[in-house]
Amino acid sequence: MSSNLVAFDLDLTIEEARRRAEVVAALGPDWDPVAVMRGEDEAYALLYSGLDADQQRTYDGLVAAGVLPAQRPGRAAH
Repeated sequence: MSSNLVAFDLDLTIEEARRRAEVVAALGPDWDPVAVMRGEDEAYALLYSGLDADQQRTYDGLVAAGVLPAQRPGRAAH
């Protein structure tokens, strides 16, 4: 059985590097990734602060099950 298919390879490494460079350029010189991560940590802490006992148990159970990430410094979004 013969095939009329032709092998075709395309290396997108250069295009991915260019895309990433464009993203960083678009963020501008004032973008501070450390400040962004710090802000995300603060927002996460605020989101789950002030829980009552039942809510805290639910939260702890979701963390233990791996549904929510554990709250820890430097835990910025993945």
